[in-house]
Amino acid sequence: MKAITNKTLINKRTLLAIIPLCERTIYNLEQRGEFPKRIALTSRNVVWYLTEVEEWIESRKLSGIRAARPGYIRGY
Repeated sequence: MKAITNKTLINKRTLLAIIPLCERTIYNLEQRGEFPKRIALTSRNVVWYLTEVEEWIESRKLSGIRAARPGYIRGY
């Protein structure tokens, strides 16, 4: 198990303020292992480690993934 040095937890509202994606997209990324896993505190309250979310953001920045330009069709 990975040791977490900064144990700051963020709730869904804070996560959505940091990551401008819809809840379903984040859930799908989690299910594919491409986003930090949520921690269920209760049946209706989930949180994430802030450091894991920040590391995910950094990994996305370093990955070089680029969004396609709107209206641009590759190969034409």
